[in-house]
Amino acid sequence: MGAVHHGLAGEPTFEPMIQIDMEIRSFVSAWRHCDYVSTYVARMISQTRSDSVRHSNLFSSAFNELLEVAFRTRHGDGELACRVSRHGATDRIELTFPCVAEERQFYKEAVSQVAGLEARERYVSSVSGDIAPSREIVLLELAVDYNATLRVEEADGDAIKLVVDLPLEGFEH
Repeated sequence: MGAVHHGLAGEPTFEPMIQIDMEIRSFVSAWRHCDYVSTYVARMISQTRSDSVRHSNLFSSAFNELLEVAFRTRHGDGELACRVSRHGATDRIELTFPCVAEERQFYKEAVSQVAGLEARERYVSSVSGDIAPSREIVLLELAVDYNATLRVEEADGDAIKLVVDLPLEGFEH
């Protein structure tokens, strides 16, 4: 096993694998873009995993959910940027997309609650109801079902960056 490299804050260094940038207006023009992008990226990054088909399926499913969150943005101008990096068993998705100030506040609050102790309980009660999946439920699902860690970072302009670490290699679902 090789040496572990660490970034500035002592965090392991994630090696970039693939990045896709597109205009948000083009992305939100068709719902199927979520599936196309998630399937393509999943196939590209899963080739070196021990069970590439399983990894691709898990990654594609989780990434598709995250893209659907961005798809619902109310901001029509700007760019959707998606970078996938890897460190060991963990794939990191950095999804940057334009959103209005109220949405940025929503994401900050939702991600802080995803990390809370009640996340599993809130997720179970939400999926057992008759409510259509909301953006918050999708974030909870990533944390609970995929053991993902999430955080929000500020981005330039009227944009936000969601950072999601997915430890899928060897993941028991």
